Amino acid sequence: MFYTVGEMAKRLGVAPSTLRFYDKEGLLPFVDRSKSGIRMFKPSDIEWLRLIECLKATGMPIKDIKQFIDWYMVGDSTLSERRDMFYERKRAVEAQLQQLQRTLDTIRYKCWFYDTAVEAGSSEAAQQFPLDKMPEAIRRYKLALHSEEE
Repeated sequence: MFYTVGEMAKRLGVAPSTLRFYDKEGLLPFVDRSKSGIRMFKPSDIEWLRLIECLKATGMPIKDIKQFIDWYMVGDSTLSERRDMFYERKRAVEAQLQQLQRTLDTIRYKCWFYDTAVEAGSSEAAQQFPLDKMPEAIRRYKLALHSEEE
């Protein structure tokens, strides 16, 4: 069974132009073509395409994704390079998660702050709210914020 660009794009939830772009950039050397040059995606290509989307979502540049695919096509002599690339991606994603957690903590604090201010009818009431009466997560955020200022 083969899928057209449109069918595969629909399965992956991407635009057909995305798959054409990947092909143009050399990311799809594993995709077969018909005699007339039409891309013919196999079910096994889905895993590759999902990996490409995953790596893109980490912020990996297209040229680095291509490098990974090139290494894969070379074979086992590039296992170390491929492994190292994934460890680098892991570190990058962990750093992104830490930054997102800090962002979420700030948003949670602001939600609490404005809930408290709206309930009291004053932002000053939220600013003067006793630390020991704050929810634990909000108190930890405030304490961490003050320790960063020092």
